[in-house]
Amino acid sequence: MGDLYRGFDQEELDAQYRAAATVPNMQEFIDDYVSLSAVARETLDHVADIQYGRGGEESLDLFPVPGKTDAPLFVFIHGGYWRMLSKNESSFMAPNLVSQGVAVAAINYTLVPDADIDQIVAECRRSIAWLYNNASAHGIDPNRIYVGGSSAGGHLTGMMVAGGWQETLGLPPDVVKAGLPISGLLDMEPITQCFVNEWMKMTPEDGLRNSPDRNLPDTDSWGCPLIVAAGGNETDEFRRQSEDFAALWQSNGWQAEYLECSGLNHFNVPMELCKPDSPMTQKLLAMIAQ
Repeated sequence: MGDLYRGFDQEELDAQYRAAATVPNMQEFIDDYVSLSAVARETLDHVADIQYGRGGEESLDLFPVPGKTDAPLFVFIHGGYWRMLSKNESSFMAPNLVSQGVAVAAINYTLVPDADIDQIVAECRRSIAWLYNNASAHGIDPNRIYVGGSSAGGHLTGMMVAGGWQETLGLPPDVVKAGLPISGLLDMEPITQCFVNEWMKMTPEDGLRNSPDRNLPDTDSWGCPLIVAAGGNETDEFRRQSEDFAALWQSNGWQAEYLECSGLNHFNVPMELCKPDSPMTQKLLAMIAQ
């Protein structure tokens, strides 16, 4: 089949991005997201289904820190290859982070095929604008917004820390103070060439326009600190994407750390945010504290 991308032929490239094939049963992990997020909604003060934009799917759930008027905010963007899941499975980390004094927002966005990649990125950016503009009404410091996400949500995190969009929404360039992309699709070139593009239907230009590694802040601008994480049991390409993006960020003089979580797969690595003592939680809290 030849050299399609980085020495992979089509079958090999598809296998690198077929995350579900790396675990016996992906649904077991999705069920954990569902049940733990339900616990968060049942046990924590929160405001559900806030509309941040005009689209029917442009909503979020917000978990403030009781009694605080200036809490930092961690915004989580779900994965699912841009066509699955929602905010309803994506607040599993809220009990841990709220107990540590960090508010949490879980973001919804319109899924493929009802939206394309440009629309999805634009919606997530509108959610950041809404949170910035309405933070104080929910006990949040608008100058302490941090963004993370897993898989496709890691890609969207990369597009939230990218340059060139903030001014159009009336936001400061540093509206996002730090990022935590987990197993992120931070180089979109292979995504336009593998099986995922059967439903994404991206042109090469679409991929470039929405590739975090091609949309960095200007070199004379401020690139926010990043923790770029992946599971040790993920495919070579998923780990390569995170490692390369951290190195690219560092090459511009910005703070970034590659965090490889030993023994974890594509689906349980974001669950590290449920554990107070996990390296991911500890590094996120330290990044917020600085």
